[in-house]
Parts: sequence; structure tokens; C-alpha cells
Amino acid sequence: MAVSPLSKNPSANVIRSLLQHTHELSVYAKDMAYPLKAEVADLDLTAGRMVLELEYAGPDIEQYLGGGGLSFDLEALKGSQAIEHETYSLSNVAAKLLKTDSTLYRLECQLPESVFVKENRGVVRIPFILGMQARINLEVYRHKLSVPGKLRNLSAGGCMFEIDLADSVAIGVDQNIPGVTLKFPNGDSFFAEGKVRHIRPFGQHGYAAVGLQFTNLSTSQTEVLLRYVNDSEREAAFRTGSNDKLTDHVPLFIPGAKEKKIQQREAQERDKRGRQSPMERGVLEVAHQLQVGLMYMKTRNLFPDEIFYDCADTLRYLVEQDRKAFLYALAFLRDEPDWVRHAVQVAGQLVDLMMIRDPHDPQVREAVLGTLLHTMGKPMLISAELPSLKANMKPEQKVILKSHVAVLLDKLREIGWEPSATCRDVIEQANERLDGSGYPAGKHGKQLSELIRLVSVIKAINKLQHGRNGVPPHSPLDAYRRIHAANTAYDKTVLVEYIQVYGLYPIGSLAKFSGGFLAWIMDTDGKGTPSKIHVVKNLRFPDTNNSSVITKSDFSQIGKLEGIVSPSVYGVKVSKV
Repeated sequence: MAVSPLSKNPSANVIRSLLQHTHELSVYAKDMAYPLKAEVADLDLTAGRMVLELEYAGPDIEQYLGGGGLSFDLEALKGSQAIEHETYSLSNVAAKLLKTDSTLYRLECQLPESVFVKENRGVVRIPFILGMQARINLEVYRHKLSVPGKLRNLSAGGCMFEIDLADSVAIGVDQNIPGVTLKFPNGDSFFAEGKVRHIRPFGQHGYAAVGLQFTNLSTSQTEVLLRYVNDSEREAAFRTGSNDKLTDHVPLFIPGAKEKKIQQREAQERDKRGRQSPMERGVLEVAHQLQVGLMYMKTRNLFPDEIFYDCADTLRYLVEQDRKAFLYALAFLRDEPDWVRHAVQVAGQLVDLMMIRDPHDPQVREAVLGTLLHTMGKPMLISAELPSLKANMKPEQKVILKSHVAVLLDKLREIGWEPSATCRDVIEQANERLDGSGYPAGKHGKQLSELIRLVSVIKAINKLQHGRNGVPPHSPLDAYRRIHAANTAYDKTVLVEYIQVYGLYPIGSLAKFSGGFLAWIMDTDGKGTPSKIHVVKNLRFPDTNNSSVITKSDFSQIGKLEGIVSPSVYGVKVSKV
């Protein structure tokens, strides 16, 4: 006999709905560095009991139940391609910890009897569940930087929302936000000021969760906010079936024409994302984890060496698994923040070239770690004076940015983490040049090791192939010519080695064919010319996207190869879940 919605525990019912899809459950605690992955072993819908199983080798697992109970995020990927992102978070859930093996644990949880949670301040927090949506926009620096996000809960005191990890670098705990705008599906909006109370990584797909308190509310603002909170409570009750008197959606959550267009566009973007290969997702995960590590350094003042070394080890593992697929996947970082994209792409090619030289080189791990870290000082410089790393910078902002190496080293000293000699060498000298024209120390010639000579060439070519500060990107051939023409700034022997390995049509580049087609180069032959491509766009129909993989024997269908072009010029992008 089926259990009626009214006799089910509402929280358990929400969890059950998400467990039907591809999902991940993460247990987290304020005082613990990393979330723990757990599996739902049992769920009693009527009694609201849930049993989690997890593995943990540390001695301090009890810390995850500190502060009165267990906190977790449940993240589900819905839809035919498992790419539609939905979450549910609970905190301070009553739980009993049982050890079942040396590193295996069982958590017996009693879920709350209502999805509406009373906060410490006495206000009720309404979760946005089962498809409830509302958007938020933060004016982080007045008239300078805005960050978009999606609401995950709302109360009369504040809200929690998710933002891209890329945008989290501009936000810190206790930061005052001069403008907070909530946008509901029907077109209604609410404006207030706010203060950031907490920020942490959220799920496994490149998001951060931010808790914000509304501040300086007027009487009229408070009245409007309470109305939106009440409407949100009614909508959540309707969707969970906990109130049989509610028979339809609240008007506030019925999408208007503008919201429908936004949702349609997001669905199209998610569809593109759904076609990514496991290798592409693996490389993207490294980029996300790098940003998670930065968040821990900024907000918790700790160096998450486990995360960073795992990133370095993953890049090596991916190269060893399928080198050409890895090089192709690196191109799919183009829409990540420049500091992340540059770090991972340069580190990826460094692994590749070092492994080609000597697969047993003991320097590989520390060299790759240093390369992943060497740009991390840049997002640490975000402030009202330098609100973004994306925009064309003024001369004084460029001066600020050049201090990124010193800023990172100062942060590492503050945290108490000492890099190895190889790692420090890369962090400190990756931007130096043989002729002394680099920075921060202006070193030259024999002061720079063979490793730094290799890193500097990879970095320089990567910078030239990606537009920044109003300077358009260069083709691989043009980049090679510019490096060669830079007199004694770079090691010519390393440049020749690079060209011999990657050629004039590098794997992962976007090629243009005379028939008007754009295609990613997936493989090249012995002469360095494309032999396998992924056709993604026909310029005669610019509003439509293609997706077909063809080999050299079929190239005649799309015309002759004209050259390498920039994806940004033609609007070829990578999408996020």
C-alpha cells in the first residue's frame, strides 16, 4: 500500500525524489577542511530515518557531528543526460555515529519533521526544493562588479545561494554587499543590502554556497520580504504535498516570458555540456578543485595539500591514460577564469613534455604543483581597486597584478606551508625570462634552470594564443614567430622542441575550413596535419550547433583547411551543468 504524501516525512520525501537521479551526498562541517562523500544505505519515508555509510581514515570523524548535529548537501543531476542541477541541504540533523570497520562508518539520522527550519535567530528558513527557482544578483563593488547566482533558501533574515566557483574569488566572509537583488520567476524583484556570513564549496560541479544576512532593512522592505518568504513557504508546501489545501503553484513561482527564455537558454547550454567526454570532465574537475583549494586558503587560512597534490597527480594520470584525448580536453577550459585556465593548460602541457623527455623524472609532481599554484596570487588581489581579472586593465591595475607572486608567497608563509625547492622555483620564476625582462626579480641566463626555461616557453605560447586586455589571440604559427623574434628572452631549443611536439595545428585547436565549418582538432598525423576533427559549427547557419566527428577521408565534405581561429571570435563556448 502506497504511503500518502501527508503521512510521509517531508524531508525524507524530498531526499527520495533526488535519490532517483544521479546524485552525490557530501557531509560537511564548519571546522573541517574537506567534505566527506557518503551513500544513503536506507531511507524510511514514514519515520524520517536515514542511514548513511561513509569511509574515513582520519581520527577525528566526530568533528563532522560537532555543533549539534550532521550537515550535508545532496546534489542530483536530472534529465535525460543527467545534467540538470538540483540540490537539497540540511544542517544540524540529529545523528548517531557507529563504526562498522577500521575506516567504515554508519550514520543513523533522524530527519526533521518539516522542510522549514527554524534558525538560531528564531526566523524560519524556506528551502528552494523540487524545482523551485529564484535568481540573485550581487553588486559586490558598486558599479564595478556584479555576480549572479541562484537562491537555495530564503528567510526574513537572509538567504543562501549558489554561485560559480569562478565568481567566489571576489567574495569573503563578513564582506558588506551594497546591492542584493532577488529575482523571482514571475518577474518580481526585491532589493536590499547584505553581509556575507559564510562561504564554502557546494557539490561537485563547480559551485560555491554563500550565506548572506540582509542588513539595514526599512519597514517597507521587511514587509515585502515577509510576503516573499510566505509565498516561498506556500510553494514549498505545495511541491512537497505537505498541505493538501494547496492545489496549485503560487503566482510568484510561475515563470513569466523573460524567465522562460532564460530557462530555455540554460537548457540548451546544459545540452552542450552533456556531450562532454569523461576526459573532458576530468580536466574540468581539476580546474574546479583548484578553485576550491583557493577558497580554503582565503576563507579558512589553510593549505589543502591533499586537494592540490591530487590535481597534480590527476593531470599525470590523464596524460598516461590517453595523451591525445587529454590534449584535446585541455581546450575545454577556455570558459574558465583565465588564471585557472592558464594554470591547468600550462601544467597539462608541462606534464606532457616532461613525460616525453623522461617518464621517470622525479621533478614532475612538484613542478606540476608549482605550475598549478603560480597564478593563484592573482585572484587574491581582487578588490575595489582591482574588481575583476576579466576586464581590460588600467596601467595602475596591471602594476597591482604583477605583485601576484609576492602575494601568493606571503599567503603561503601566513598559512605555514613550505613548498619544495622545485615547487618554489616554479612559483617564483615562471614569469622570468632569459634576457632579464621578466618578473618579479628580473633574473636572467644561467640563473634560470632547465625546468624554468621549459615552463616559460609553454606559458608564453599559451598567453599569446588567448586574448587578454584587449589584445586579440594569435594563431599557433604567429605565436611561435613572436617567441622566436623575442631575441634572447626564451630558449630557442625549447621552442623548437615545443613545435616538433605540437606542430602548427595543435590538438585542441579550432580549425576553420573553406566550406564555412569550424571544427576542433582531435588528432593529427605524422606530418602534424589534422586527421580527426569534431565539427561544431557551420557558419552559414550561425545560430545552430553541429556535433559530428569525421576523419581525414571525409574532409572534402567541408572544404580545405584554412587555418586556426579563436573560439571567442565565433562564439564557440563550453557550458556548465
